[in-house]
Amino acid sequence: MLDDAELVELAKDSQEAFGVLYERYVEKIYKYIYYRTGNHQDAEDLTAGVFYRAMAHIEHYTERGVPFQAWLYRIAHNLVANWHRDRGRRKIIPLEEFVSAGLHFDAPDAHAEDKEEREQLLRAIERLPEERQQLLVLKFVSHLSNAEIGEILDRTEGAIKSLYHRTLLALRDDIEMQQSGRGATETPESRRSMKG
Repeated sequence: MLDDAELVELAKDSQEAFGVLYERYVEKIYKYIYYRTGNHQDAEDLTAGVFYRAMAHIEHYTERGVPFQAWLYRIAHNLVANWHRDRGRRKIIPLEEFVSAGLHFDAPDAHAEDKEEREQLLRAIERLPEERQQLLVLKFVSHLSNAEIGEILDRTEGAIKSLYHRTLLALRDDIEMQQSGRGATETPESRRSMKG
């Protein structure tokens, strides 16, 4: 089985080789875009756009420290950013399907409790800045490593680890505020600033 670098070189002259790269990454790119747009039709259109751009520019691609997969995610990131800018929408990740996938409970009260916890988590994620939402999608939907995420977001692996840690703390603080009844409009940052 050829690695990405070998396929990229072949794909510069062969549509068949590009087709292998497409099959290798289309599902990952689609999932990433879907969780950034929340719409299957737009995700399909944008995914097609990613691979159209990649195919149109593959002859100019050279690795230079950015693997092919990261290059695809960067193209996807740019197309999604333009899509949101054109529509003037806030980015919302419909993670409900992702969070609820694979969770099964026998007791109805446990299921109701879990559903409430998932809803709190989703509300907290939606209040995160766009970059932190994107980090969570790359980590938990695309299952990328910190190093791979760093390549896509143009940050060091250490910076991604730090951002991830801060994101988890912000989610925890937000959920604790929801549970204590302080209200969904207060943010963890505003709570800290009130403390002093």
